[in-house]
Amino acid sequence: MAKKNFKELFDPKESKWGGISLPMFLCALIVVAIVVYVPFGLDKEGNPGSFLRPNFLIMFSALAVFGLLFGEIGDRIPIWNDYIGGGTILVFFMAAVFGTYNLVPENFMKAVNIFYGKQPVNFLEMFIPALIVGSVLTVDRKTLIKSISGYIPLIIIGVIGASAGGIAVGLIFGKNPIDVMMNYVLPIMGGGTGAGAVPMSEMWASKTGRPASEWFGFAISILSIANVFAILCGALLKKLGEAKPSLTGNGELLIDNTKEAVRDKEVDVKPELTDTTAAFILTGVLFMVAHILGEVWESLGLGFDLHRLVFLILLTMFLNIANIVPDKIKAGAKRMQTFFSKHTIWILMAAVGFTTDVKEIIAAAAPSNILIALAIVLGAVGLIMLVARKMKFHPVEAAITAGLCMANRGGAGDVAVLGAADRMELMSFAQISSRIGGAMMLVLGSVMFSFFAS
Repeated sequence: MAKKNFKELFDPKESKWGGISLPMFLCALIVVAIVVYVPFGLDKEGNPGSFLRPNFLIMFSALAVFGLLFGEIGDRIPIWNDYIGGGTILVFFMAAVFGTYNLVPENFMKAVNIFYGKQPVNFLEMFIPALIVGSVLTVDRKTLIKSISGYIPLIIIGVIGASAGGIAVGLIFGKNPIDVMMNYVLPIMGGGTGAGAVPMSEMWASKTGRPASEWFGFAISILSIANVFAILCGALLKKLGEAKPSLTGNGELLIDNTKEAVRDKEVDVKPELTDTTAAFILTGVLFMVAHILGEVWESLGLGFDLHRLVFLILLTMFLNIANIVPDKIKAGAKRMQTFFSKHTIWILMAAVGFTTDVKEIIAAAAPSNILIALAIVLGAVGLIMLVARKMKFHPVEAAITAGLCMANRGGAGDVAVLGAADRMELMSFAQISSRIGGAMMLVLGSVMFSFFAS
């Protein structure tokens, strides 16, 4: 594949801006700038208004233009593209800078939080289910069964490696191993913010009697640092796979000699638009069932939560293993997954970036904290890569999913890591790490806080 260059971006005859020619893209950029920045009228509260309406289509398009601008540039910066993560990472960081330092109006930030936030209706709630269903349904049944049976032990191995790395470097800086485990390893490997750091802080508060924010403030900072390392490491693992093809399955997690035959079968099935539509509807129905199961589980009060995405993964696995879904709809699901993973990733990375506070990362940027966080991430990756082949997993894919997707900020971190590694098809395993692995860390945190928190 020929390398991208800056010259082609400024050729009016080329359509390199996401398939849009330069004149059309510049027009789109001007329109977005007017909508976002130009004041117009007054809002309902009497404050200066704007042309911005926070509906899905407008925010989708505005973030797309932002993503294309920095994504296409990032893919053409030589060292950045080769070793840092290219356009995907540049979109993320530039959006974080714009959001943190108020380079966009407050009403735009509110609209981003609606588009990508904690509200029931947001883009992430469509993006991740589409990737999960598309990836799990199109995995060969025998391959799927084999991979799940060994994947949970692989996550545990990653946690052991992370703990060993963090404790070793912590000792150099005079930190107690228990302190490293409770304040560094648990928040970093705990499944992200909402499903990890937040409930852990409540556990800590219940054991110590002090405000949860006291533990959470440091935890979120150290998690933010580790999240950046995880994203950068994802980009480096992509380059490692390109340099050492024997270490990677190019998106396949499990080492399986039959995968070539499986791929040939998939190529023969050509989905129609109706098949893709059917797959999208199936995704929505499965997500409804998963949500029902998640609510019922929570109502049982069993002491720990299972996120609805966990149930979505399990439901999709069942459909695949039982061979219930027709091949054409499976092919449609693959096409759906490709659309979201390849053609909307910069949009999502822009949204994730705008909601990321750069100041959180700076706040905990003491050399000792940075090195401990780095050691935790590298410890997980290193030990997993050492044992992956013996467990029938490709080392690069195993390190990305069972290692980096444990050491990031949950769902958003999974998207960023897989985007940097160009392995979006591994989203289902990333979600197992974030959800199942995160639940395991909550149990460990509860035990450790019971004995050692004071």
